[in-house]
Amino acid sequence: MYNLLYTKLLMVTVTQLTMILITVASIFLVFILIAIIKMYKLKSENKKLMETNAFEDVDETYKDFTSGHLYGDN
Repeated sequence: MYNLLYTKLLMVTVTQLTMILITVASIFLVFILIAIIKMYKLKSENKKLMETNAFEDVDETYKDFTSGHLYGDN
């Protein structure tokens, strides 16, 4: 009798399973939409930064220091 009662408690109907799956899918859909919105915001911000030439302030006086390395050409 306890075994029958235990199995009745663990049984999930098709309607309950469908509702659980719809809930989980909708939560993941919200997360995906948030990620897509953030991606577009970052892309537009990156485009604005590239248009303002923010990278022109980089020091162009880089010197090649690998010629004096021990493992260089002999």
